[in-house]
Amino acid sequence: MHNKFYFISLFAIVILFGYLCYLIFKPFLTPLAWAIVLAIVFYPLLGIINKYVKRASIASTITTLIILLIIIGPFSYISFLIALELRELPKFLNEEALEEIKKSIETPFIKKTINYVIEKFHLTEAEIDKSISENLSLFGKELLNKFTKSIGNIVSFSVDFLFMTIALFFILKDGSNFLEKIKDYLPFSEQQKSFLTSQIRDIIVSTIYGGVAVAIVQGAIGGMTFFFLGISSPALWGLAISVASFIPLIGAFGVWGPMTVYLFIKGYFLKGILLAIIGTFIISLIDNILKPIIIGGRTKMPVPLIFFSVLGGIQLFGLIGLIMGPLVVAIFISVIDIFKHLDEGGKNA
Repeated sequence: MHNKFYFISLFAIVILFGYLCYLIFKPFLTPLAWAIVLAIVFYPLLGIINKYVKRASIASTITTLIILLIIIGPFSYISFLIALELRELPKFLNEEALEEIKKSIETPFIKKTINYVIEKFHLTEAEIDKSISENLSLFGKELLNKFTKSIGNIVSFSVDFLFMTIALFFILKDGSNFLEKIKDYLPFSEQQKSFLTSQIRDIIVSTIYGGVAVAIVQGAIGGMTFFFLGISSPALWGLAISVASFIPLIGAFGVWGPMTVYLFIKGYFLKGILLAIIGTFIISLIDNILKPIIIGGRTKMPVPLIFFSVLGGIQLFGLIGLIMGPLVVAIFISVIDIFKHLDEGGKNA
């Protein structure tokens, strides 16, 4: 009875203070998660710097500064492009702009569709124009309103970015020692710890190294393709392709596919054909060439499971859920697998 009471009390204390620790760290979970991901991605860079700089603090500082330059440079350029696009937005929210848009997309298909809608719903062309104009105005006002609200979050974003930078430095500096201490607290045998570490390493290589490499290459090629085809804001489209490349089954096609359809609707058939060819045989094909080379068949997770873990991860964690979703699911499956082979893996767990 004494042992049971001791165990129950200890378990309750662990749960209580674990929950309190969660509440304490909850406001910083997002910057901490980004710091961990960036530390994993750029850990090889730290290893190279450590060969020439022996002091861990100096090597970590240099690595952190390089990471910040890589992040801030493209982010500043993309923010500048978004600001330019928003400045042009009011021009598209008036009746004259509506007439220009209608003239620019006057194709037999569009005309046929509009005539069908007019006959089917007994509407006049003036009523359709009025409805489109009103909805464009509402959309523009809502978009500008959300953008104005997002400006108020700049301070919060800056604070999170500062916390991420601080956490990134200390993870790079003391991360290996911290991981060793975590392993000491895991209630598994050494064999099972090695198995879990191997599984986590494999999913990290798959989702981060493989995913990031493919995203960068696909985004760069997509951005250059949009630039040479004369499509506005190629950097933004390249970024969209990079983000979409993380989504299984859909991938980069989710960006260049609709754009191809749009080019055909507007009558730019040559541009549409070129984008379809480059998208099919270069942009999307990269996913099937680079990932097997980088990943090397490490991931044992089924594609539907990866797909839903990515979508669920985005909903739960935000953008970082692209990586955190599959990583959490993979760790969970690995731990379940350890318990499944508990008798085989060692009775000292």
